[in-house]
This record gives sequence, structure tokens and C-alpha cells, in this order.
Amino acid sequence: MNDFMTRFSINCHSSIRCGGGTVLWFDPFRVEDTPADGDVIFVTHEHYDHFSPEDIRRVMKADAVLVLPESCRETALAAGFAAGQIMTVQPGGAYQAKGVAFETVPAYNIDKKFHPQANCWVGYVVTVAGRRVYVAGDTDDTPEARTVRCDAAFLPAGGTYTMTAAEAAALANAIHPQAAVPTHYGSIVGEKTDGDAFAAALDAGIRCVELL
Repeated sequence: MNDFMTRFSINCHSSIRCGGGTVLWFDPFRVEDTPADGDVIFVTHEHYDHFSPEDIRRVMKADAVLVLPESCRETALAAGFAAGQIMTVQPGGAYQAKGVAFETVPAYNIDKKFHPQANCWVGYVVTVAGRRVYVAGDTDDTPEARTVRCDAAFLPAGGTYTMTAAEAAALANAIHPQAAVPTHYGSIVGEKTDGDAFAAALDAGIRCVELL
């Protein structure tokens, strides 16, 4: 599992890259260079720090697939992405893009107004090299999130708009991946120390991988 996690990096916030034969990006944001290496770009929802057209263009190949919730389709078209580039998804579905199998998980707030369940925004469970990787998006500790079975989980831990570090760790302890990665803290929201607080609250047997 240690070698597997080396294929992942986070340049900031929730902007995740997964390298390998097929390069995946999740919510690219504040990307400083222009790698143009992304085969599949996953967008969890349309907030500016997750759907950034300029950053998506920096990371995507000419023939890349842009995967996003159905509710974000018009926003993507208005931003200049071609209909043929876009693949829309709904929560609770199973899909494939560029040979990559993935599922969608509802991502929403339970007691906050920032990410309504009615918007049908999502997290993703992507199969990479035979392992299941959960990128939760902006979510609380929901009943649907607790049904996820995965080998690695990327969970927002900065509070305010999503889970706190303690809440994210509670979700990780419930689904018990081999590796858990805190995201969405230390820049726009949350404190630099949230990653350490998340790590300290994890059950034995779950390895914390801090990439921020």
C-alpha cells in the first residue's frame, strides 16, 4: 500500500493528481504549471475551488474526459468546454471513462447549507491498479459515505463547509481504509494543524498519509 500511495499528490486544498498509466485529476485548483497530462478530470461540484475552468484546461489532455455531476453540465458548457468532452454523472451510479471504472457517492451537508443534497453533487470511488480509492468531495459524515468500501480515502477535514478533522477521522474509522488522506484544509479553510489532528484521531490500522 505504501508504494501505491506514492502515485498521489495534492498541490493544494482538494486538488488531487493520481499518476500512472492513466493520469487522473480531481478538482484541479491553483495548478502552477501546465502539465496537460490528465486523461480523466473528475469534478465533484461547481464551487470555484473545485470547478476551476482555467486549472482544468492546464491539466487536461486534448482528448481528456471531463467527468462532473449532471447539475454542473450547463456551467461547464458556459465555461467553454465542448459537449463531447463532458461526461455527466448522478449520485449512486457506476460508470467507466477511458477504461477507468468508478462509482459516485452523494456528497452533501447534513447540518450546513453550503452543499445541499438536492444539488446531486458527488464524491468518487475510482478503481486504480485494482484498489478502490474514495475521493469524497465536499461532504459531511453521511449515511451514504459510511457505506463506502475502499482501500484509500481522501476526506475533507478543514471544517466550516465540510467535516472537521475529528468528524473526518470518525468517518475514516467507520469505513476503515488502509490509508486515509486529509484534504480541504490549511489554505482557503481550516488550519495547517488539521492534518495532524485527523491523524491523531484515526484508529490503529489506518495509515494517515498527509500530502498537504
